Amino acid sequence: MRSAILNAILVPMVLTTFWLIQLVQAGYSCKEAKLCCSGRDSACVVQKTSPYAIIEGPQDKPCYCDHACIKLGDCCNDFKETCGVVDCTVSTWGSWSTCDRKCGPGTQSRSRTILNSDKHGGKHCPQLEESRICHSSDDCQRRNYSIPQKEIALLVPRNLDGSEDSDDENTISNGYCVSFKVIKATKACRKDPALATLIEGVEVCVRCQTRALRRVLNWRCQGDGEQLGGNRWSVLSSAHCHGRWIRTLKTGPECEGLACRSEAIFLFV
Repeated sequence: MRSAILNAILVPMVLTTFWLIQLVQAGYSCKEAKLCCSGRDSACVVQKTSPYAIIEGPQDKPCYCDHACIKLGDCCNDFKETCGVVDCTVSTWGSWSTCDRKCGPGTQSRSRTILNSDKHGGKHCPQLEESRICHSSDDCQRRNYSIPQKEIALLVPRNLDGSEDSDDENTISNGYCVSFKVIKATKACRKDPALATLIEGVEVCVRCQTRALRRVLNWRCQGDGEQLGGNRWSVLSSAHCHGRWIRTLKTGPECEGLACRSEAIFLFV
C-alpha cells in the first residue's frame, strides 16, 4: 500500500523534473528543443528556468517556436533558421517613368521586383509599385507673340501723355501712326470732352511712340490693327470707354499726313 502511494507521488515528480531539465538544457534554442509549430501554439515554448520560478529579468522569460511568435515578437533566436521562415526581399526602386501627360499635370510611376518570396510565416512583400503627380510642358502650345491672340489697343488722349514727341528724337524716327474708323463706342466716351471724337463713323489717328513699342510683338504697338481680328480698343483714362474700329491707313511718324484732324490724335500705351 505504501509502495503504491509512493509511486503515485514520485513518478509525476520525476517526469516533471526530467521535463524541466530538458527545458533548461535546451536554453533558448528551437533546434535543441526540437520545436517548430505552425499557427499559434502556447505549448510550443522554450523556457530557460522553471515555469514556477520568479522572473527576475528579460533573460528569464520564455521564448516560443510557433509561427505566431513573429507577430507577437517573442520568438527564440534561432526560430526562423530552424523552422525555415523566409522574409520577403525586394529589389531597389527602379527609375520613375515619363509623365503620362505631355502638357499639364499627370502621373508617373516606378516599381521594384521580388527577389525572395515569403515562406512559412515570414514577412510579406511590401508595395511593389508607387506613383506620384508630375507636370510636363513638352507638348504645350507655346504662344507666338508675333501673332498674339485677341489684341486690344490701350489708348490715352495725347493731351494726357505729358510729353512732347519733339523732345524724343527716337520717337520721331521709329514711331508710326495708324488711322482707324470707329464702328462702335460706348456711351461713356461721350461724357469726356477729350474722348468726344470716339463716336461711330469718325476717323481717328493713333500714334505709336518708341516707348510703346513691344519687343514680343516684333517692335510694334499692341492693337495697331496688324493682326486680323484685333479691332478692339479701350481708353485707360476712362474705364467704361471702349469699342471697336477698323484700320484704314498706316504711315510713318508724321501723323499729319493722315486724313484725320490733328486734335483727334490718341496714343498707344
